[in-house]
Amino acid sequence: MAAVEDSIEVAAEAEAPPAKRGRLLLIVGVLVVLLAGAGAGAWFAFGRAPAAQGKAAAAKPVAEPHYLALDPPFIVNFRDDDALRFLQVGVEVMARDQAALDTLKAEEPVARNALVLLFSSQDYKTLSSRDGKEKLRAEALTELQKIVRQRSGKPGLEAVYFTSFVMQ
Repeated sequence: MAAVEDSIEVAAEAEAPPAKRGRLLLIVGVLVVLLAGAGAGAWFAFGRAPAAQGKAAAAKPVAEPHYLALDPPFIVNFRDDDALRFLQVGVEVMARDQAALDTLKAEEPVARNALVLLFSSQDYKTLSSRDGKEKLRAEALTELQKIVRQRSGKPGLEAVYFTSFVMQ
């Protein structure tokens, strides 16, 4: 009987480590899940904060745009290979600084001269495409920015828009 009791004790000791091992694995598993949850919580709390700050900075209101129409529309002629062509362009300028538009308004004769020379030097085939019109718009902005920069020291103008564009 002593042998049976010894074998039971040996069997009980052999079973004890797996129970401790199972508990240890359970504790380690719970710790891993808790650490993962803490990491995810930290990422949501701290990792997203700079992005939220970036969005807040991006959402920061910028100055309202101001527009100046250069009236009357520009009417220029230019030569095509086949005939004499006419171009009528309505132009508006956008800036977020009213002072830049005031400077341009004060220098309107200079600005109109620069744009007339620019528009009359164009090629009909180039202006027939959207890319050609966009290129002309960018060149007009550059010309006007030069004028404003010479008078005020900063370009100030952000965009030029063609409100009408008629070629004949």
